[in-house]
Amino acid sequence: MKVHSLFPYRLYLVISEDTCRGKDMLQVAEQAIQGGVDIIQLREKQLSEPLFLERAKRLKDITEKYGVPLIINDNPKVASVAGASGIHVGNTDTRPTVLRQRAGFEEKLIGYSIEYLKQLENVQTMVSDYLAISPVFRTDTKTDTVTEWGLEGISKIRQLTTKPLVAIGNIHMDNTKAVFRAGADCIAVVSAICGANDPMKAAYQLKNTIEK
Repeated sequence: MKVHSLFPYRLYLVISEDTCRGKDMLQVAEQAIQGGVDIIQLREKQLSEPLFLERAKRLKDITEKYGVPLIINDNPKVASVAGASGIHVGNTDTRPTVLRQRAGFEEKLIGYSIEYLKQLENVQTMVSDYLAISPVFRTDTKTDTVTEWGLEGISKIRQLTTKPLVAIGNIHMDNTKAVFRAGADCIAVVSAICGANDPMKAAYQLKNTIEK
Protein backbone atom coordinates (compact mmCIF):
# COMPACT_ATOMS: atom_id res chain seq x y z
CA MET A 1 0.00 0.00 0.00
CA LYS A 2 1.24 3.45 -0.90
CA VAL A 3 2.27 5.65 2.03
CA HIS A 4 1.04 9.25 1.89
CA SER A 5 4.13 11.45 1.74
CA LEU A 6 2.60 14.18 3.91
CA PHE A 7 1.32 11.77 6.55
CA PRO A 8 3.40 8.57 6.62
CA TYR A 9 1.65 7.09 9.66
CA ARG A 10 -0.42 3.93 9.27
CA LEU A 11 -1.45 2.94 12.80
CA TYR A 12 -2.83 5.71 15.02
CA LEU A 13 -3.76 5.12 18.66
CA VAL A 14 -6.33 7.29 20.42
CA ILE A 15 -5.85 6.82 24.14
CA SER A 16 -7.26 7.96 27.49
CA GLU A 17 -7.15 6.59 30.99
CA ASP A 18 -10.78 5.40 30.79
CA THR A 19 -10.27 3.44 27.57
CA CYS A 20 -7.39 1.52 29.16
CA ARG A 21 -9.89 -0.20 31.48
CA GLY A 22 -7.83 -0.16 34.65
CA LYS A 23 -4.46 -0.68 33.00
CA ASP A 24 -1.74 1.94 33.38
CA MET A 25 -2.25 4.30 30.43
CA LEU A 26 1.44 5.10 30.04
CA GLN A 27 2.37 1.43 30.01
CA VAL A 28 -0.33 0.74 27.41
CA ALA A 29 0.99 3.58 25.25
CA GLU A 30 4.58 2.34 25.45
CA GLN A 31 3.60 -1.24 24.72
CA ALA A 32 1.49 -0.08 21.77
CA ILE A 33 4.44 1.85 20.33
CA GLN A 34 6.68 -1.18 20.76
CA GLY A 35 4.06 -3.19 18.87
CA GLY A 36 3.99 -0.80 15.93
CA VAL A 37 1.81 2.26 16.65
CA ASP A 38 3.12 5.22 14.60
CA ILE A 39 1.28 8.15 16.20
CA ILE A 40 -0.72 8.69 19.41
CA GLN A 41 -3.54 11.06 20.31
CA LEU A 42 -4.33 11.82 23.95
CA ARG A 43 -8.07 12.39 24.32
CA GLU A 44 -9.21 13.40 27.80
CA LYS A 45 -12.52 15.26 27.53
CA GLN A 46 -13.42 14.88 31.21
CA LEU A 47 -10.17 15.96 32.86
CA SER A 48 -9.40 19.40 34.25
CA GLU A 49 -6.79 21.26 32.23
CA PRO A 50 -4.03 20.88 34.88
CA LEU A 51 -4.53 17.10 35.01
CA PHE A 52 -4.75 16.90 31.24
CA LEU A 53 -1.47 18.80 30.96
CA GLU A 54 0.25 16.61 33.54
CA ARG A 55 -0.82 13.47 31.70
CA ALA A 56 0.21 14.94 28.35
CA LYS A 57 3.71 15.75 29.62
CA ARG A 58 4.18 12.23 30.96
CA LEU A 59 2.98 10.72 27.71
CA LYS A 60 5.22 13.08 25.74
CA ASP A 61 8.25 11.68 27.56
CA ILE A 62 7.33 8.24 26.21
CA THR A 63 6.47 9.26 22.65
CA GLU A 64 9.64 11.35 22.39
CA LYS A 65 11.72 8.39 23.51
CA TYR A 66 10.49 6.43 20.48
CA GLY A 67 10.22 9.31 18.01
CA VAL A 68 6.44 8.99 17.78
CA PRO A 69 4.31 12.14 17.31
CA LEU A 70 1.94 13.07 20.14
CA ILE A 71 -1.35 14.68 19.17
CA ILE A 72 -3.59 16.41 21.72
CA ASN A 73 -7.36 16.35 21.34
CA ASP A 74 -8.90 19.84 21.29
CA ASN A 75 -6.82 21.72 23.83
CA PRO A 76 -4.44 24.25 22.29
CA LYS A 77 -2.90 25.21 25.63
CA VAL A 78 -2.08 21.61 26.56
CA ALA A 79 -0.72 20.95 23.06
CA SER A 80 1.49 24.03 23.27
CA VAL A 81 2.81 23.65 26.83
CA ALA A 82 3.37 19.90 26.52
CA GLY A 83 5.30 20.38 23.29
CA ALA A 84 3.00 18.07 21.35
CA SER A 85 3.49 17.52 17.63
CA GLY A 86 -0.06 18.50 16.85
CA ILE A 87 -3.71 18.85 17.75
CA HIS A 88 -6.92 17.19 16.60
CA VAL A 89 -10.27 18.99 16.45
CA GLY A 90 -13.85 18.30 15.43
CA ASN A 91 -16.81 20.30 14.21
CA THR A 92 -17.54 22.00 17.53
CA ASP A 93 -13.93 22.51 18.64
CA THR A 94 -11.42 25.27 17.96
CA ARG A 95 -11.28 25.80 14.19
CA PRO A 96 -8.16 24.83 12.27
CA THR A 97 -7.97 28.32 10.74
CA VAL A 98 -7.81 29.83 14.23
CA LEU A 99 -5.22 27.29 15.38
CA ARG A 100 -3.00 27.89 12.38
CA GLN A 101 -2.75 31.58 13.30
CA ARG A 102 -1.61 30.89 16.85
CA ALA A 103 2.06 31.30 17.69
CA GLY A 104 3.77 27.93 17.68
CA PHE A 105 1.07 26.19 15.65
CA GLU A 106 2.37 27.13 12.21
CA GLU A 107 4.21 23.83 11.88
CA LYS A 108 2.14 21.59 14.15
CA LEU A 109 0.05 18.81 12.66
CA ILE A 110 -3.63 19.73 12.64
CA GLY A 111 -6.20 16.97 12.27
CA TYR A 112 -9.86 17.68 11.49
CA SER A 113 -12.79 15.27 11.82
CA ILE A 114 -15.14 14.98 8.85
CA GLU A 115 -18.77 14.28 9.71
CA TYR A 116 -20.41 15.88 6.64
CA LEU A 117 -19.34 15.87 3.01
CA LYS A 118 -19.81 19.64 2.84
CA GLN A 119 -16.88 20.01 5.23
CA LEU A 120 -14.60 19.00 2.37
CA GLU A 121 -15.41 22.33 0.71
CA ASN A 122 -14.56 24.60 3.63
CA VAL A 123 -11.38 26.42 4.51
CA GLN A 124 -10.95 24.36 7.68
CA THR A 125 -10.23 21.30 5.56
CA MET A 126 -7.81 23.27 3.41
CA VAL A 127 -5.57 24.29 6.33
CA SER A 128 -5.66 20.88 8.04
CA ASP A 129 -2.88 18.34 7.58
CA TYR A 130 -5.07 15.25 7.71
CA LEU A 131 -8.77 14.40 7.86
CA ALA A 132 -10.32 11.88 10.23
CA ILE A 133 -13.32 10.04 8.81
CA SER A 134 -15.40 9.68 11.95
CA PRO A 135 -16.85 7.17 12.51
CA VAL A 136 -16.42 4.58 9.79
CA PHE A 137 -18.51 2.18 11.85
CA ARG A 138 -20.53 2.98 14.97
CA THR A 139 -18.68 2.59 18.24
CA ASP A 140 -19.46 2.83 21.95
CA THR A 141 -16.33 4.90 22.61
CA LYS A 142 -17.65 7.92 20.70
CA THR A 143 -21.39 8.55 20.71
CA ASP A 144 -21.58 12.24 19.72
CA THR A 145 -21.05 11.67 15.98
CA VAL A 146 -23.45 12.22 13.09
CA THR A 147 -22.59 10.10 10.04
CA GLU A 148 -21.66 6.43 9.95
CA TRP A 149 -19.50 6.53 6.81
CA GLY A 150 -18.92 2.86 6.10
CA LEU A 151 -16.52 1.70 3.41
CA GLU A 152 -18.48 3.50 0.68
CA GLY A 153 -18.09 6.75 2.60
CA ILE A 154 -14.32 6.36 2.70
CA SER A 155 -14.25 5.73 -1.05
CA LYS A 156 -16.41 8.77 -1.75
CA ILE A 157 -14.24 11.07 0.38
CA ARG A 158 -11.11 9.62 -1.24
CA GLN A 159 -12.43 10.69 -4.64
CA LEU A 160 -13.03 14.24 -3.41
CA THR A 161 -9.75 15.06 -1.65
CA THR A 162 -6.04 14.34 -1.79
CA LYS A 163 -5.66 15.01 1.96
CA PRO A 164 -4.38 12.11 4.09
CA LEU A 165 -7.38 10.19 5.44
CA VAL A 166 -7.45 8.61 8.90
CA ALA A 167 -10.32 6.16 9.38
CA ILE A 168 -11.66 5.73 12.91
CA GLY A 169 -14.60 3.94 14.47
CA ASN A 170 -14.86 0.24 15.35
CA ILE A 171 -11.88 -0.77 13.25
CA HIS A 172 -10.21 -4.08 14.08
CA MET A 173 -8.27 -6.96 12.57
CA ASP A 174 -11.18 -8.26 10.51
CA ASN A 175 -11.94 -5.01 8.66
CA THR A 176 -8.55 -3.28 8.52
CA LYS A 177 -7.64 -4.43 5.01
CA ALA A 178 -11.02 -3.40 3.64
CA VAL A 179 -10.68 0.08 5.17
CA PHE A 180 -7.33 0.60 3.46
CA ARG A 181 -8.65 -0.75 0.17
CA ALA A 182 -11.49 1.77 0.37
CA GLY A 183 -8.96 4.62 0.37
CA ALA A 184 -7.79 5.30 3.92
CA ASP A 185 -4.13 6.17 4.49
CA CYS A 186 -4.20 5.27 8.17
CA ILE A 187 -6.44 3.60 10.74
CA ALA A 188 -7.06 5.01 14.20
CA VAL A 189 -8.06 2.60 16.94
CA VAL A 190 -9.09 2.80 20.58
CA SER A 191 -10.47 -0.45 22.00
CA ALA A 192 -8.59 -2.71 19.58
CA ILE A 193 -5.40 -1.82 21.47
CA CYS A 194 -6.41 -0.12 24.74
CA GLY A 195 -8.91 -2.85 25.57
CA ALA A 196 -6.62 -5.73 24.61
CA ASN A 197 -5.08 -7.99 27.24
CA ASP A 198 -1.75 -7.57 25.46
CA PRO A 199 -1.56 -4.08 23.84
CA MET A 200 1.83 -4.78 22.27
CA LYS A 201 0.60 -7.95 20.59
CA ALA A 202 -2.60 -6.24 19.45
CA ALA A 203 -0.65 -3.38 17.90
CA TYR A 204 1.80 -5.79 16.26
CA GLN A 205 -1.00 -7.83 14.71
CA LEU A 206 -2.74 -4.73 13.36
CA LYS A 207 0.49 -3.31 11.94
CA ASN A 208 1.35 -6.65 10.38
CA THR A 209 -2.08 -6.77 8.75
CA ILE A 210 -1.61 -3.25 7.38
CA GLU A 211 1.79 -4.00 5.91
CA LYS A 212 0.98 -7.35 4.30
